[in-house]
This record gives sequence, structure tokens and C-alpha cells, in this order.
Amino acid sequence: MAPPPAPQTMKERILETADKLFYLQGIRAIGVDTIAAEIGISKRTLYNHFPSKDALIAAYLERRFVQPRASDKRPAEQILATFDSLERRFAAKDFRGCPFVNAVAELGPADRAVKKIAIAFKESRRVWFRDRLNELGVTNAEALATQLALLVDGSIAQDLVRDDPAMARAAKDAATVLLRNAGVDVGDAKPVKATTGRKPTPP
Repeated sequence: MAPPPAPQTMKERILETADKLFYLQGIRAIGVDTIAAEIGISKRTLYNHFPSKDALIAAYLERRFVQPRASDKRPAEQILATFDSLERRFAAKDFRGCPFVNAVAELGPADRAVKKIAIAFKESRRVWFRDRLNELGVTNAEALATQLALLVDGSIAQDLVRDDPAMARAAKDAATVLLRNAGVDVGDAKPVKATTGRKPTPP
């Protein structure tokens, strides 16, 4: 029997609460007062762990900076599975888009610390695509990786506007065409249908 998980530290509680509130309600809309009140602590206690709101924002984005898990699937399957994963994420009621894009949009490009983290995240995803494409022996993997990354971001934007998880499916179809044109064997490449009560809004 596995041991019970260790209790959260106060720093972890603060960061988890900030993560939830920043993502669902917006970074500008949520102040440290709100975060402290949600946990039931004083602002002084919060500042003992995060000296400023900027430090808390940076920690929130770094917490979201999670690398894709290693997989034993074929590289083409891994690439296309990205869009299946997006479709399932879009169907979730708490989906509010990409936290890195949201942060840059809210705080503006002048916030260099936030923009630096956002660029690093986006580039890491593009490089992940490039590495899979290199495994497939694709010519000009750099350019194709950029195109696939654009399909990811485009589908996120379309879902936010239309409230329609099928935007990920459309992006997967486009990705399949790009891979086939690059000489990749993608097999049937059928998307996974998301289970959701959300209904697409008309264009």
C-alpha cells in the first residue's frame, strides 16, 4: 500500500491557489489580497514565501511549464496525439486557453520576465515537434515544426472564440496533411472524439 501523500507546504498552497485564480479569473483581476483570503492567511505570510506579486506570477508560469511525457509511440503518432489531447482539454469546463499567451496579453510585452518565460515555453513545444520530425527523417523539420506549433495555437484561439473542441480535430486534419506532404506515413490518423456537453457556437 502506497504511503499517503505528504501534506502541502504553505508555499505550495499559495502557489496552487494563485495558479487556479490567475488562470480562471486573470492575473490582473486577482490581487495578493484575494489569494491570501482564499487560503485564510495574511498578506505578510504570503510575502514571506513570495516577495512580490511579480514573483508569484513567475512561479505560476514556471509551474505550468511542464514538459511532454516520454512515449514509446511512433513519432508521427505522438505528434498527432497532441491534437487529441487538445480536444479533450478544450472540452473541460475550466479551459481558458494558453496561460502563457494569456499572461503576455494581460501584462503586455513590456513585462520582460513574463514574455521570456512565455517564449521559452512556446519554443520548447516547437522544438519537441522538431525533434519528433527529425526522428522521422523529415526534410526541413524546423519549418514544419513551426507550422505544427501554429496549428496548436490557432486551434486554442478558435476554441476560445467558438467554444468548440472540434477545432482541435480540424487542426489535427491539417497536421495530417502537412505530415503526409512531408512523406510521413500517418496511417488512418483518426482523431479521438471528445466527450463533452459543450455545443459549438455558429461562426
